[in-house]
Amino acid sequence: MVNLQKKYHALGIMSGTSLDGLDVLEVDLWLTDRWHYQLKTAATYAYSKEWQQKLAEAHHFSGQTIENLDRDYTKLLAEITNRFIKENQVKDLDFVASHGHTVFHQPQQNYTLQIGNRSELSNLIQQHVICDFRVQDVALGGQGAPLVPIGDRFLFHDYDACLNLGGFANISYAENNKRIAYDICPVNKVLNFYAEKLGRAFDKDGAIAKAGAVDSDLLEQLNALAFYREQPPKSLGIEWVEKEIFPLIKAADLSPENSISTFTKHVADQLCKALQGKENILITGGGAFNKYLLDILRKEVKVKLILPTQKLIDYKEALIFAFLGVLRFRNENN
Repeated sequence: MVNLQKKYHALGIMSGTSLDGLDVLEVDLWLTDRWHYQLKTAATYAYSKEWQQKLAEAHHFSGQTIENLDRDYTKLLAEITNRFIKENQVKDLDFVASHGHTVFHQPQQNYTLQIGNRSELSNLIQQHVICDFRVQDVALGGQGAPLVPIGDRFLFHDYDACLNLGGFANISYAENNKRIAYDICPVNKVLNFYAEKLGRAFDKDGAIAKAGAVDSDLLEQLNALAFYREQPPKSLGIEWVEKEIFPLIKAADLSPENSISTFTKHVADQLCKALQGKENILITGGGAFNKYLLDILRKEVKVKLILPTQKLIDYKEALIFAFLGVLRFRNENN
């Protein structure tokens, strides 16, 4: 049955590759001559150290271990969702749109896996659930990532481009009446890894990168990686980072500070290439708070970087997965 009501009340639930926690957003979405949204209550539930470790290592698991992890993670999603609904007295939801957590992403082999999307989730939270967004796109020959472009098109079309700086950087923009979208490079997936070696969760404001030294040889090797010469559509996963990025940084044998400084400059170089010819750029994701990275961008490419409210920076992906859920709820192309 197609549901074409005008207003939708939903939760968007997102877990990103940077493993900072589970984002839960309550949102209203409605259609007039265009789509509108109102961000309501939102919360990020940090993963325990145990869960962080499990999720970080999950792409090395197989068989029954993955099955057990999927079942346990579904229960964790249900507990957090029920807690959010109770704490915020959320009522009358049309559905919950859940991204799950990406464990494997190998679209070139027609395979992607997000755990936490088991059918029992709906029963555990007593809500309609819309999930497994990436799988169908990959099955149809797509990259399965990034999936935010359709939300960018309908909710944020006032900007020349939308740039998300999370575990990976991705960009979306309109060109010749088509939406172009792709992963640019890793960001926090690598930066956080080296920040943790210094006892920090992340490089606050880019201060470590700013104080460190850039190693020109490593920078040249990073910028020369074949992925950066490929034409979109293209996407990245942790498997690629472990195969291509970490071995180069390890071989360079730099301090964590200089590794962070060099990789931050690498990210800036790749972002500058992607932003050429754009003017108004909406920036969201945790990397939007990396002042040093944004300062480099402003110096090297003539763009206007627009930082929205902190809530939108933090929860834009959760918003868009709720919007993908609306389109599915309406039986429209998402």
